Amino acid sequence: MQNAESAEKPGKSAEDRVKALENESDIAADYLEELLDIADLDGDIDMDIDGDRAAVSIVGADLSDLVGENGKVLEALQELTRLAVYRETGERSRLMLDVSNYRANRKTELEQVGKKAVEEAKASGEPVRLEPMTPFERKVVHDVVAAAGLTSESEGEEPRRRVVVQPS
Repeated sequence: MQNAESAEKPGKSAEDRVKALENESDIAADYLEELLDIADLDGDIDMDIDGDRAAVSIVGADLSDLVGENGKVLEALQELTRLAVYRETGERSRLMLDVSNYRANRKTELEQVGKKAVEEAKASGEPVRLEPMTPFERKVVHDVVAAAGLTSESEGEEPRRRVVVQPS
């Protein structure tokens, strides 16, 4: 866990913020357990706090239907889970949901995409435009680009928003 103070909201102590994130995880886990029961799917739910957000993972047998093509079902399920948290807490949630390690594996792939784009931008001296990505995917690439000392920006409108890596 990162420094809990970085997760602090004005007027809330670090301890209160951690408790709020733990509460978000609990609400999300309850919601997802009900969903799994309704869908008659087997899965275990793991909860954690990752920096300044609650993180919930569903792991189990074949849960590919909860991921969907290119993670589209996972994105929708994450938004529904965030709405369930909002309904209970009255506060917007930044909860991150993963199913069968899809996001973790995708993050590794995207780090490689980001590194290749950095190399290409440095070699060509031209901006490199990547394929459209979800907000989660763009953040991973932006972080890789920043770590390499270059800049990047997002362009376009959802769902066709993409990362553009600028040469140094």
